Amino acid sequence: MSGINEIFSDEVVTHARVRDVKLPHGAGTLALITLDNGFDHTKPNTFGPAGLAELNAALDAVAERDDLAAVGVTGKPFIFAVGADLKGVPLITSRADALAIGKLGHDVFRRLGELTVPSFAFYNGAAMGGGVEVGLNCTYRTVSRSIPAFALPETFLGLVPGWGGTYLLPNLIGAEKALKLIIENPLAQNRMIKGQQVFDLGIADAVFDGADFLEESLSWAARVITGELVVERPAVDKGEAWDNAVDMAGFVLEGKLHGAAPAPVRALELVREAKNRTRDEGFAAEDEALADLIMTDELRAGLYAFDLTQKRAKRPAGAPDKALARKITKVGVVGAGLMAGQLALLFAQRLEVPVVMTDLDQARLDKGVAYAHGEVDKLAKKGRINADRANRLKALIRGSLTKDAFSDADFVIEAVFEEMSVKQKVFAEVEAVVSETCVLATNTSSLSISEMASKLEHPERVVGFHFFNPVAVLPLLEIVRADRTDDATLATAFAVGRTLKKSCVLVKDAPAFVVNRVLLRLMAEFIGAVEEGTPIDVAERAAAPLGLPMSPFILMGLVGPAIALHVNETLHGAFPERFPVSPKFRRFVESGKSGVYLPDFTLDPEAVEIFKGGDRPSTEEQVLQRALEGLAQEIRLMLDEGVVAAAEDIDLCLIMGAGYPFHLGGITPYLDRTGVSAKVAGNNFLSPGVASVG
Repeated sequence: MSGINEIFSDEVVTHARVRDVKLPHGAGTLALITLDNGFDHTKPNTFGPAGLAELNAALDAVAERDDLAAVGVTGKPFIFAVGADLKGVPLITSRADALAIGKLGHDVFRRLGELTVPSFAFYNGAAMGGGVEVGLNCTYRTVSRSIPAFALPETFLGLVPGWGGTYLLPNLIGAEKALKLIIENPLAQNRMIKGQQVFDLGIADAVFDGADFLEESLSWAARVITGELVVERPAVDKGEAWDNAVDMAGFVLEGKLHGAAPAPVRALELVREAKNRTRDEGFAAEDEALADLIMTDELRAGLYAFDLTQKRAKRPAGAPDKALARKITKVGVVGAGLMAGQLALLFAQRLEVPVVMTDLDQARLDKGVAYAHGEVDKLAKKGRINADRANRLKALIRGSLTKDAFSDADFVIEAVFEEMSVKQKVFAEVEAVVSETCVLATNTSSLSISEMASKLEHPERVVGFHFFNPVAVLPLLEIVRADRTDDATLATAFAVGRTLKKSCVLVKDAPAFVVNRVLLRLMAEFIGAVEEGTPIDVAERAAAPLGLPMSPFILMGLVGPAIALHVNETLHGAFPERFPVSPKFRRFVESGKSGVYLPDFTLDPEAVEIFKGGDRPSTEEQVLQRALEGLAQEIRLMLDEGVVAAAEDIDLCLIMGAGYPFHLGGITPYLDRTGVSAKVAGNNFLSPGVASVG
């Protein structure tokens, strides 16, 4: 234990505070353990060695008593517990220490199910990972209906739910439901469930409203203890239904990741075997899985990615002093297309200020405003907002045929056609009516912002504000500093981005910025291989070992071939050798096709015909190696050019803007551990141990 404690020396200890509660209905005394690390809800309860030791000591104390009717566990306000303290994991260098961590959690948590009196978990707030597993080890569980986040996110990071989750949960609610929480939700961008769903799935035995949750839970527990209330749970089918659920999850998992990440596969096997194992056997298997996975590069890359999204994203490198930011009281949106409509809605929702859209004719303008209003109505219909808020949001979004409506705006963003002359004309028209301090932002995906601002009287107030589609879903915002953008403009852009709840990354004004430049280089290598004679399906399969959210040609269809070609042409103008414009790709775009696949996901014969030819076909392995080397070269050049401050920013952009998986750590950890970085760039992008075992 002393070695583990040293590894976790900076642990924020979650204390286990015990108090006696006199239960109603004559049920006796319940010893209530409250998990509390002494901070407010912004620093959630976690479990490290010292915290587990405190919980163990609390259980020692209650186990010695003979005057208790029950033991309960709950959390501090708004937080139950969010799992293991992961800060020390990157410092673990031996499998023995990794195994000890798994065993320690099991040894403590299992005691909740081995007391001589019943135990109750009162899920009062957010519960994730080990926090969920604390409750699974208890005899009974209640949940607050107001809980916003309940999850087993371990496979998302590169672990398994290793303190009882893969054994206790399927044996409680069945394999099919359990696998949704253990594998399906984590791999769907770490989807969470809410309190009512926890009850509906059968994880909790009762659900109560948040205002009087603990009081109602204690009353319910008293009725269970006295026998007034009998808890009945459906029997778990341990026959074919269990096996079929595991097989189906395995089929989906293979289709999504192709074996690229070890953790979900290990979790699936643990669930498969959980139906026949004893609890001791199930817990021992979890210990071994944790020990193995903690010592993998995939986990270290996952933790690196998690750290990027939780810390670096909140403190963007190079962002100016917040004090320089100007207040925003009104926003203008130039354009009324789909992207403009999404932007108008987002600004109204987050900034809660008037938003005015403009366009060239009334029909287009009406359509854009109607889209934004319609999206508000959808939110209201789903119960996401009430009728009053829906009406207020719709009242904030209006249209105008003239840009005079921007005269009192503090922030105007354009989302018009990707043509330099068009954007320059728009900005000139806007500058003529706005104040000298109004920020002019562009959502361009690839054009030079410095050139866009070059003919303005005040080019210093122009900034890149590049969102990713769909705007409401993808959290990345590339904030681009042009040659003459001043600090006040940049600070205002970052302040707006934060208020929009986006993860902002400062980017130099360089062709296609970060995400599009990386993705187009990847796409260029795959299209180049096809141009030379590699069949499309061979090139598509080549990317499978990476476990990317989608293959290159599916990505092309999602982005839109015409848009991809436009960005390709922009990059070709800057870097012709690395971004050639494929004649076949151009013909494909001119054909008007939206992708290479038919609706049933078979290859379109006409697309195949356009791309066929070439006498230098490559194997899947050769295509992948070519693509990885292209990425390594491009990333090295981007860092040398100062496009971003560090490799971490490129990884953050790919995770938040392109959905790159955590097990890759973005991309540079993968390039490092496969030796591609050293081969192409001369050295690794990251220091040893940053996103790897060592």
